[in-house]
Amino acid sequence: MDEKHGYYFEDLSIGMTSIYAKTVTDADIVMFAGISGDTNPVHLDAHFADQTAFKGRIAHGMLSASFISTVLGTRLPGPGCIYLSQSLKFRAPVKSGDTVTARVTIRDIVAEKARIVVDTVCTVDEQVVIDGEAMLMVSRRADRKVQPADAAVNGAAQVSAGR
Repeated sequence: MDEKHGYYFEDLSIGMTSIYAKTVTDADIVMFAGISGDTNPVHLDAHFADQTAFKGRIAHGMLSASFISTVLGTRLPGPGCIYLSQSLKFRAPVKSGDTVTARVTIRDIVAEKARIVVDTVCTVDEQVVIDGEAMLMVSRRADRKVQPADAAVNGAAQVSAGR
């Protein structure tokens, strides 16, 4: 994995895992409502939410699910991968103050198409709140085209390292 590109397809193996954890705040919930347009009062109105089965405000399910995207886009397989599909099952609510841990584990590698299938799970205190799977396209080393700016930087780095 390098700074601007995550793992290449050739670097991946079944069982590789990575995580991202984030404590959800009231501000996160309000900002997500603003960005997504989902202003369901179960997320924003304490009086309304107190009358629901959850007995209080809950975070948007997709806010918690977005932490899966964080793992995929920044850690495993990392920058450069393309998210093709995702299935999600919402198992339990997330509330403000909960720390959500998103875990991605490579389950299958489809060599002929340079695709991987990953299991995706979000937990709060070891309780599963979301689970599912995703498919991603991952570039092969041979597919990467070095840009002129990259070549200049890489060349300068090689010259510096050679001194």
